[in-house]
Formats: sequence, structure tokens, C-alpha cells
Amino acid sequence: KHPRPPQVLQRELLDLINQARAGGRREAQAKLAKRVSEALPTARPAGPVHSPVEIEFDNDSHPDLTLIRIASDDTSGFLYELTNSLTLLGIDIRQMTIRTDGSRVRDTLLVTDDSGRKLLDEKRQQVLRTAVVLIQHFTDLLPQSPDPEAALLHFQELLERELLEPDWLTRLTSLQRPEVLAALAKLLGVSDLLWEDFLRLQHANLFPVVTDIAGLRLLKPRALLATELAAEMASTRTFAQGCDRLNVFKDREMFRIDMRHVTGIVPEFIDFAHELTDLAETVITAGCELAEREVIARQGRAVGDASRVGSARGGRDASTTYCVAALGKLGGRELGFASDIELLFVFDGPAPSEFCERLVEMFQQTIVAKRAGIFQIDLRLRPHGRAGSLAVSLDEFTRYFAADGAAWPFERQSLIKLRPIAGDAAFGETVLRRRDELLFGPVRWEVAPVRAMRERQARQHVQAGTFHAKLSPGALVDVEYLVQLLQLTHGAQHPALRFPGTLEALAVLEQEHLIPSNAAESLSAAYLFFRRLIDALRMARGTADDRTLPPAASEEMANLARRLNVPSTELSQLTEQHAANVRAWGWTLGWPISPA
Repeated sequence: KHPRPPQVLQRELLDLINQARAGGRREAQAKLAKRVSEALPTARPAGPVHSPVEIEFDNDSHPDLTLIRIASDDTSGFLYELTNSLTLLGIDIRQMTIRTDGSRVRDTLLVTDDSGRKLLDEKRQQVLRTAVVLIQHFTDLLPQSPDPEAALLHFQELLERELLEPDWLTRLTSLQRPEVLAALAKLLGVSDLLWEDFLRLQHANLFPVVTDIAGLRLLKPRALLATELAAEMASTRTFAQGCDRLNVFKDREMFRIDMRHVTGIVPEFIDFAHELTDLAETVITAGCELAEREVIARQGRAVGDASRVGSARGGRDASTTYCVAALGKLGGRELGFASDIELLFVFDGPAPSEFCERLVEMFQQTIVAKRAGIFQIDLRLRPHGRAGSLAVSLDEFTRYFAADGAAWPFERQSLIKLRPIAGDAAFGETVLRRRDELLFGPVRWEVAPVRAMRERQARQHVQAGTFHAKLSPGALVDVEYLVQLLQLTHGAQHPALRFPGTLEALAVLEQEHLIPSNAAESLSAAYLFFRRLIDALRMARGTADDRTLPPAASEEMANLARRLNVPSTELSQLTEQHAANVRAWGWTLGWPISPA
């Protein structure tokens, strides 16, 4: 980066001042943050901050102004955040002197409070000391942030919000710890979506997640999640209260898991996916129990039939026995950032009862997605899709997915991911056995219909000259479809292949000598790369929909590469190399993929 001449910088600054005076304060702040982020050094390894900050208040050297002398290590962005924050704290900066001695800076600020008087109040001086230390340590960590520009803006907004809280001094003090600031720097720069979760949606509940680093390191298995959720739900008295408590728990714990991943506590994608899956199963189970209690209560109130209500609560008859089966990424224990939740409700008996229909309808009200596509319940994979009943009987399930049934080949293929997660456990095993009979019987799988659908996907959703991380030839879907084809082909003779996870299935294919070891290694690497790439795109863009890579030389691509810890000049090449490997193995293993 070539430094701009002083006169150019002066002209840019005047333009920003004029824009702010004309009502474009936020836009001017964004442009300034971008300029500051461009001056940041290359990211360095994360580590504890040891930079000492010396702050002295002098009310004797000037008759009308307070002198604040600050000595600290030189960190890019420090003065930018300091001056912004002092303004937020009601401090008027009349004059500033900046001096650098080697790697140390010695700044002198001549200031007053917002009424033009000296800063004589010791409590206010302590507030300023806290803010200055916080800012200096945060800016020292900025090069570690995936997006320093976003981190600068979000940090300023955080301080602005914190000053409105009644206990804001305690909050600012709690943020001073280096490990907290390191987590905060990554949070603020990793995703606007995560930032909105933290600051706007559940700030009161999520603030402790960031400051409790020791707690953030704790792995919560499903049993612990279930215990904690049950304790939080115990005092609820109404269905609405239960739904509210359930969603607060879901949002807080999902944010916590996201934070464990973005801060590097859980660096491996598959471990991150398993934690999200455990949370999803816990929440879904509680949602089913909540919905079932409400349906039973309403039916009891409506008809006054104590025996009917009693039979639904205990020793179920066939009309009330059900299982909730996970499909898609949830079925494979492969949830990622902003994944939706694909489910299928299956009931015993020849046809779903009124109880079954009401239960699914009520369950849909229990879990609320914060925004489209993020932990959103999706029941569209049921027989006949949106045109079909929400509740599916085991008989209808069997007829629809049979070899001569109405299901399309790709719908039958999707059952590989089926995994019972809630409801009656014994009936769930019955559904799983029926699935195995339908998928792994003597009928030969035809590749052509699924290939035709796959080619339509690419034509309709991949723009020419771009790379779609999910649907371009050789991208994520081709890894998944290739593995599923091999599972369907060999699953009858090798029951271990009926496992819904992609990576687990690849491991079994290698162990059973059904594919070469280098194929398993290459396809596993591609799968993990594309999953991480899609997660990074979703974090950066705040949406689950757009999975097209930005242009190779763009700033967005550089930020994406930074999130993935890959040199920006190599990300496009690495993407194409993985796609080429998938295409090559597809041709070798029976899933021929067009190169474009």
C-alpha cells in the first residue's frame, strides 16, 4: 500500500467533515473506518496483550483545561477509537499533541467536559482511564480481526450502547481483560449477523457469554444442554411463556457455540457442527414436549374426555405414537452457520389422527427463526411436499418412498440422512428399519434422473463466469451426491454405510475398500473446505442464500480469505483445485460431472 501525500489526506478529511455536517455522520464514519483499516499491519498470531498504558490527569498546568497524558505502545486505530469514544463520553478535545518515541506514543490531550469545565471529578477520571485502556488493548488486537473495518465500527457502536446501560462502568471494566478483548475483536469483525445477535437481539443475555471466557471454553454435551433447558423451562406456566423461554435459550446457546468457533476454541468445522446439532436436538425435543402438552390440554378442555387425555400422556395408542426424524444437514450431524432444520414427523397407524396434525401445527409455533434460513424449521421434505399432510403415517411413508411410489429418485436418496431424534424411541427404530428396507433392497439405483436434476441446478442457479460453493460442478453438492450414490450402491452388503454423515460414510467406504484411500482423503478435504467456505460466506453476508464467490481481486474476496486464514491470492486457486479433484473422482467412481 502506497501512503497518500499529506495534502490528499487533508482533502479526504475535509470531505468527511463536510459529509458529517451535512447529515451523513454514519456514512462518514464508515469511510473513515475503512481508511483506518487499510493502514493496519498484516495480521499476527493471537496472544495475550502486554502493552502497558500510562494515563495522567493534570489540572494544574493550564488555567482552563485538563491535560490528559497518555503513553502506550503504538497501535493502529488507537487515536481513531480514542477520539470517537471521548466524544461519546462527553469530552471536548480542544487540542492534541502527538509524539512517537520508537514503538511508544506519548499523546497529550487538552480537554474539558461538555459544559466547558475541567475534569475534576475523580470518578469521571476513572471512567476515562477504563475507556482508554480498553481502547488501546482493543486496537492492539485489530490485526487479528477477520474484518478490521467492521470491527472498528462495531466497537464504536458497542461503546455507544454500553454508555446507556446503568451499570456501564462495571461492563467496561469487565471488557478490559485481554482474553475478552481478543474474543470481542473477532466477534466484531467476523460477521454483521453475529454482531446483530450480540448487540441488538439479545444483548442483555448475550453480553455475559462474551465476558465469561472460562465458561466459553466449556463443552456442553446434549445431556447438559437438556438439564439446563429443563431448569429454565420449569417455572413456565403457559404455552407462550414456554416458547419464549425456549427461544431465548436457543438464541443464547447458538450464539455461544458460534463464538466458540469464531474465537478458535473449537477450530474444527465438524466439532462445531456436532455442537450445533446437539443444541438443535435438545431444542426440538423440548419443543415437541411443549407442543404435546398444549395439544393434550386443549383437547381436554375442548371435550372434557379425561380418558383420552390420559391415554395420550401415558401408554400411547397407535394414533398418538410418533417420531421426529432429522433430515439433511441435521440428519447427518453436519449443521453449519445459518443452517435450517429439516424434519419429518412420522406417526404410527394407517393414517394420522387429529392429534397428530394438531401436534405438528403446535410444534411449528414453538421455535422461531431470528431471520429466514437460520434455525428455521423446514418440513418440505415430507411426502408430496407442501401439498402433503404435515403429519405422515408410517403406511404413507412406505407407499410414497417405495421403488414404485410417487417419490422422485432424489427424494428417496434424501432418506439416507434420516435419523430419529425425538418422540417415541422404539417407534423411531421402526421407522429407521423401514427406511433401510426401502433404500437398500434389491432395486438398482438409476443415476440418470439424479444427474439430470443436478445439471438443472447448475444451469438455473450458477451464473456464468462465477463459482457457486454449493452448486457449481465439483462443489459441495457433488461430494454429497457422489457419497450418497456409493452408499445406495453398496449399502445392502455393507450396513455400516447406512450412516447419515458424509465424512463417516467416506471413512467406511475406505475401510471396506470400496474406494481408494486417496479418493477418501481428497473428497473429505473438499467437503470440509466447501463447508467452511459456505459458512464464511454466510457470516460475511448475513444470509444463508448467497453462496457465490466474490470476484477474485475484490475486497470482499480478501476479507473472505482472511476469515478462512488463506492468502487472498490463493483462495480462488484452492477452490478450483478442490472442485477439479471432486470432478475427477466423480468420473472415476460413477458420478460423472460436467466440467462447466
